[in-house]
Amino acid sequence: MRFPVCRVGWLTQTFVHWPFPPDLVQALLPEALAVDVYEGAAWVGFTPFLMADMRPAGTPAALPALPTFAETNLRTYVRHRNGQDGLWFLSIEVACPLLTAARVIGAPYSPGRLGVSAHGDTVSYAGARRGGTPSYRLVVRPGEPMVPTDRDVWLTSRWRAFTRSLGTLWKTPTEHEPWPLARAAVDVLEETLTTAAGLPRPVDEPVVHFSQGVRHVRLGTPRPCPSWPRRA
Repeated sequence: MRFPVCRVGWLTQTFVHWPFPPDLVQALLPEALAVDVYEGAAWVGFTPFLMADMRPAGTPAALPALPTFAETNLRTYVRHRNGQDGLWFLSIEVACPLLTAARVIGAPYSPGRLGVSAHGDTVSYAGARRGGTPSYRLVVRPGEPMVPTDRDVWLTSRWRAFTRSLGTLWKTPTEHEPWPLARAAVDVLEETLTTAAGLPRPVDEPVVHFSQGVRHVRLGTPRPCPSWPRRA
């Protein structure tokens, strides 16, 4: 990425993924995007983390960045008609109301009360959208670092996000170092984000990863996607 517009760190991140029938997820996507599948399943990820040191690209390190705050994404994986893959956000909960400005390109930010804390060998996440629902509570027990499999990389690494606003599809490029992944066990998992997004409650056991995070995230300029012929 030659000209990032923003730099940030994504820290203390947990990835919780469930498989879903592809047709259920496809029904939530705009026409130009197709659900991406792995081993025949669509995957939906619940990913709480801390957003740290967020600043415009080129800002001197001596100047203060935004204070660290919590964010939680509910996302799935998609492919554009031109072949590019990326993320589609079903919802984004955020503790910093300033980020709701990204709604202009369709990023589904909702302000709320979110928190991340560590207690002994566990990490806890909790949050609720303004108004109290939907909400979530997650407690994980990070384990040993792991060598990622192909599926682990597929679930955690994407280099663009798609959004839609006023009929226009946008893509925002992302770059960062590889995720340092560790195994993780779930002690507590309660959430209503999936049903609020229009999905049934997950029934399969989740695939869970933990990461201390990536500190050198570069976000590019959002750009409109080219128009493509409608499907027949």
